[in-house]
Amino acid sequence: MKLNYFTKQFSTVKRWMATTLFCMLAIAFVWQGAFFSNTSAMANPTATLIASKDAGDQVQEKASEDAGRAKNFIQDTADKVKQTAKNNANKVDRATDDNGSFVERKAKRDAARIQERADEDAGRTKKAVDKTKNAVERTVENIKDAFGK
Repeated sequence: MKLNYFTKQFSTVKRWMATTLFCMLAIAFVWQGAFFSNTSAMANPTATLIASKDAGDQVQEKASEDAGRAKNFIQDTADKVKQTAKNNANKVDRATDDNGSFVERKAKRDAARIQERADEDAGRTKKAVDKTKNAVERTVENIKDAFGK
């Protein structure tokens, strides 16, 4: 099959465009290599901020401080949940005329269950905060050890 005049010209243009693109990419790679061959212009690898002892200690102190705040927040939340459960049980107690009615007993059981679960949830959450804090501290220690050698 013979190519007509337009198809030949189009084929020639495609080859020239491909050749030009290839040459420009080659020049770009050579040019980039020339700029980065001088490593003295790069950041000094020995002066890393995270590996310094002061920065590591600051990170560990911040992790401990934040963990303490989180634990206090968790305990406050648990206390508020327990207080709300007590208040709701007392409201049901005042609303019912009969002492020891089914609704009153159910409200008290629910309040006790809510208080128990609030304590359990708070304990689990505090353990998770401690695990996270310990993981951060171990990671900082490992980084210090890695850069200290």
